[in-house]
Amino acid sequence: MIPLLTATEMRSLEQEAIAGWGVASLVLQEHAALGALALLPPLSMPAEPLEVLAGPGNNGGDALALARLARLQGRPVRVWALEPKPEWKGDAAVQARLWEALGGGYSHARQPAEAVAGFRGWVVDGLFGLGTRVPLEGAAAAWVLALEAAAPAPFRILALDLPSGLDPSSPEAGAAVLPADRTACFGQLKLCHGLRPARERCGEITVVPIPLPGPPAAGIQLLEAPAPAGRHWDTHKQDFGHVGIRAGSMGMSGAAVMAALGALRAGAGLVTLLPDPEVRAEVAAQVPEAMVLPWAGRVPEGIDVLLAGPGGIGAVPDWTGPLVLDASALGEGCGARWMARPETVITPHPGEFARLFQGPPPRGTGERLVRARAAASGPGVLVLKGAQTIIAGGGDPQLWVNPTGHPGLSAGGAGDFLAGMVAALVARWHRGDRAPSGLRRAAAEAVWLHGAAADRLGYGPLMIRELGPSLAALLRESNGVS
Repeated sequence: MIPLLTATEMRSLEQEAIAGWGVASLVLQEHAALGALALLPPLSMPAEPLEVLAGPGNNGGDALALARLARLQGRPVRVWALEPKPEWKGDAAVQARLWEALGGGYSHARQPAEAVAGFRGWVVDGLFGLGTRVPLEGAAAAWVLALEAAAPAPFRILALDLPSGLDPSSPEAGAAVLPADRTACFGQLKLCHGLRPARERCGEITVVPIPLPGPPAAGIQLLEAPAPAGRHWDTHKQDFGHVGIRAGSMGMSGAAVMAALGALRAGAGLVTLLPDPEVRAEVAAQVPEAMVLPWAGRVPEGIDVLLAGPGGIGAVPDWTGPLVLDASALGEGCGARWMARPETVITPHPGEFARLFQGPPPRGTGERLVRARAAASGPGVLVLKGAQTIIAGGGDPQLWVNPTGHPGLSAGGAGDFLAGMVAALVARWHRGDRAPSGLRRAAAEAVWLHGAAADRLGYGPLMIRELGPSLAALLRESNGVS
């Protein structure tokens, strides 16, 4: 997992280093400035002036420190302030005195667009960082608009910690944001570095190490590739679980097929499909690897996990074991009920989430995070699907966000395939150590692999059945099998 910190969480980490370790805040600033300076191309002659925008707070102090260090390297540097006679405070005031001691001064532009017209090489964005208040106003907004309007520009932008105009604690991006070509992220990634659309304004992100304690406490984490799950040489199909799938009705048999393929490709040892009797034959003809039994009103013996809902199946069978619910099984107002049920995973898209929890569909990453956190009470696990799928619940207050996948997954059958994958990995957990955290991790692993299989196929529209061979190849590669 990759922690994504809010501004408050990052400040707490810095304070722990300052108060607990006795690290001076100026030491943190010097580490940050040195690391950011190292991201610029080597000095060449003749060199274009390095244009450094320094805001009034600590981010401006970072910028002044970088300006001083760049001048000591022999670079021509020009520092631009938001006011004709800037007044610096705290660490920024110390950095200003050091800069001035080298003979450095400050430039000011009443019309930033006129100044930007002469910019070449690199511009360092040190206007606002961790303490950003959005939207930007006044001179800061004027600089951002002027730099944006210069596109395509004869210069590139290095952001110190984060592009000015982004809120470090939010995945959203407003109108007045200065897009960076590179971002020197100080110490730890913040929400804006890891989540879209803010992530797209950061360009290439490099985490600059600064002396901080760790690991940090973070309420939001970004999923990473799961550890390879190899199979011992003498394993049996029962070792990897038996998935039952109550799916498929007249006109919607394809959903049952996709769910079965997802379960099989994710490694289920056995899959038993339980479609409505009238579609049993057409489902069986498409998935010979699965057992297909017409639904007779009860779940067969030997099932480890039951998936219900794909293909128009609204009634959830009476079942006391691990349960995965998708699509039509996500009934009106039933969200709290399923989240309170142990060993249960629900996989709604935003429209189904609205039906489950009786409210409008959550729009945008920020709102989806808030709504997922509010819904995630009890032992049940929520998989809120969409761009940057969110995993919540399972007795854990953290939210996990998935970075894999692309818009090609916006196609019928993608959710059914994912539901089958979730069921397969829940079955493996059920056959394994059954640690309480494992249910959530099983769902998260399925989500990551689902998106990664799509990424492996490349950006663009998909036939969802293509995910099967791609997932198989991905799993082989992760286990070192060519």
